[in-house]
Amino acid sequence: MISWQVAGHGPLRTVDERVGRAVVGGAIPAGLAEFFADLGNTVVALPVLMAVVGWALWVVWAARRGRCGRRDPEFTGPARWWLPPLAAALTLAAVPALVVPLKLWFARPGPPQMAGGAHDGFYPSGHGATAAVAYGVAALLLIRVRRRTGRRTAVVLVAGVALLNAGVGIGLVRRGYHWPLDVIGGWCLAGVLLGVWWAVCSRWADGGVRREDR
Repeated sequence: MISWQVAGHGPLRTVDERVGRAVVGGAIPAGLAEFFADLGNTVVALPVLMAVVGWALWVVWAARRGRCGRRDPEFTGPARWWLPPLAAALTLAAVPALVVPLKLWFARPGPPQMAGGAHDGFYPSGHGATAAVAYGVAALLLIRVRRRTGRRTAVVLVAGVALLNAGVGIGLVRRGYHWPLDVIGGWCLAGVLLGVWWAVCSRWADGGVRREDR
């Protein structure tokens, strides 16, 4: 629906551009908006995800080996313990591989502030998709590795990531880097990628959970 409106210059795209111009001229401090917009940069999001991936690999490997360097007998089955962290890194790598062709295909012009830039398209937002995938899959990976995490903690973690991504989206629009629908389109793409990651991990990486966690 969103992509169709953007590609076909539908009424939703017209409303989107009006909202974008209003946000740019709004009262949100430019410095704060720039800070959140920068969180969608790969140079920020990638190290965060890699730190979580490295931590997850170490925690699961250490738990499987036990304190004495031997396999923990409480783990059963041929668990692909390395799959969720590896899939998390590959999921983030898939973002530019999908966003760049989509931008070229839709070729949507950016806001007036981006006029004369070297970009070929602004829909969907690569920064929005990068932030949603990087921080989203990092949160989900933390939840999977720490299976004893309480439901309240998991909800707080997911809610925090959602608020952070909302800040990134608002920052991108406030600074005139993207239209609102660009950001929403990036979030939709990220939702698909996160769903695929979770399905793959649930299907092929759950063979080695602790008996009490099952």
